[in-house]
Amino acid sequence: MAVSPNRSRILAAAVLVLTVPAASAAAPPALLDQGYQNLYNLNFNEAHRAFAGWEKDHPEDPMGTVSDAAAYLFAEFDRLHVLESEFFTEDAAFLTREATLAPDPAAKRSFEAALDRARSLASTALMRNAEDENAMLATVLTLGLHSDYLFLIEKRNLAALTEAKQARRMAERLLAVHPDCYDAYLAVGIENYLLSLKPLPVRWMLRLGGGQTNKRTGVNSLRITAEKGHYLRPYARLLLAVAVLRDRDVPTARQNLASLAGEFPNNQLYRRELSRLNQGVSRPGVR
Repeated sequence: MAVSPNRSRILAAAVLVLTVPAASAAAPPALLDQGYQNLYNLNFNEAHRAFAGWEKDHPEDPMGTVSDAAAYLFAEFDRLHVLESEFFTEDAAFLTREATLAPDPAAKRSFEAALDRARSLASTALMRNAEDENAMLATVLTLGLHSDYLFLIEKRNLAALTEAKQARRMAERLLAVHPDCYDAYLAVGIENYLLSLKPLPVRWMLRLGGGQTNKRTGVNSLRITAEKGHYLRPYARLLLAVAVLRDRDVPTARQNLASLAGEFPNNQLYRRELSRLNQGVSRPGVR
């Protein structure tokens, strides 16, 4: 998700699942960019304010409200330290953890209400035009964000994977008609990469159920969003850093984290993990 008001800057998705309009086809909407800039910089009140402004000016566009949902989700990620505890850990713990975190009930209600509004607006837009890029991408985001909540906070893995699969299918439909909507590749990347971490027999069963489990496809798709995406670009860069770190590619992980830390100085996650790499401190399973 590019976040900068200046298209020449390096931004362009965040977790999740998260989880957006035709970013590369026209000048980026300033309020949405401001909102995502604040989201990734952990200025959530300012992010909500920017997204509310976009909703007010564009009441039929689902992007404002689905982006608002993303701000609620990332605020919970930050409060619960979800990304550092879940992403920077060993594969077995990442995929089999059971303990549910303690979500904020009010934040959850606001998050789900925003997703409901986004679903309704996207559905209405798609009835008018089945190839509406904003509506298709907002649908991908809605599914991805809810999947992220189920997976990373409530630990409902099967339900989360079902929605991740739906997000990937919608992303493929979107890319078929809007191939330059690079944010959509994130949904393809997340499903393939996460499921590729499962044991071989489990991957076989998942493929029978329509899941995609190709690690190379997952990493390549993450890389596309990390390099060419708009709103989801910073989130994709974080996920790519995690992926390459698990493959022991410390220089690339360090490069991605250093770039993120420089661009979002208020986000301590990037700085903490970069500091660990620079000090030669490894997390279990990713050293």
